[in-house]
Amino acid sequence: MTAQRIGVMGGTFDPIHLGHLRAASAVADSLDLDRVIFVPAREPWHRGEQPGASADDRFEMTRLAVVIDPRFAVSRVDLERPGPTFTIDTLADLQGANPLDLASSGDEWFFITGADALAGFMTWRDPLGILELAHLVGVTRPGHALQAIELPTGSCTLVEAPGLDISSTQVRERVREGADIADLVPGPVADYIAERGLYSKGAS
Repeated sequence: MTAQRIGVMGGTFDPIHLGHLRAASAVADSLDLDRVIFVPAREPWHRGEQPGASADDRFEMTRLAVVIDPRFAVSRVDLERPGPTFTIDTLADLQGANPLDLASSGDEWFFITGADALAGFMTWRDPLGILELAHLVGVTRPGHALQAIELPTGSCTLVEAPGLDISSTQVRERVREGADIADLVPGPVADYIAERGLYSKGAS
């Protein structure tokens, strides 16, 4: 198999929104990636509250969202691993178990996250191990000033992406208010949320 440049974007995706998709597209364009794998987290280690939607619902919304770009794929690797989700485990499982039949020995891997999150990268589990498995990519809004990021030289690339002023919290709040979310999430995701009654005031 021809070696590929593969991006990995992890997150709760509760729900996935257009900001996630625009960020992935911007990185794929900027770094000439062949594929971006979206990986919904089971239990994000850094998040105090539990996701508002079930793991299966978050996976299905992500699956519906990524069909807009043939470079995008989604993996259940973090959902099928018990316990909190750590980036080192995500990358190791994707590269080792190869659930999407995408990996080859010459592949280049890129872990995509918000640039601000990288300020605390050295507090992540096994940060040096992560750097052995993937190049870091920090996504930021055009013209946005970043906090100082102390990372090994050459280990990180910053990519500016427009339209990132969307959050999953904003989507959930709009749903609870009965407001339209068509400008925040792909149409199939909005339909899925409505059909399943996710994030509404009466949702459990």
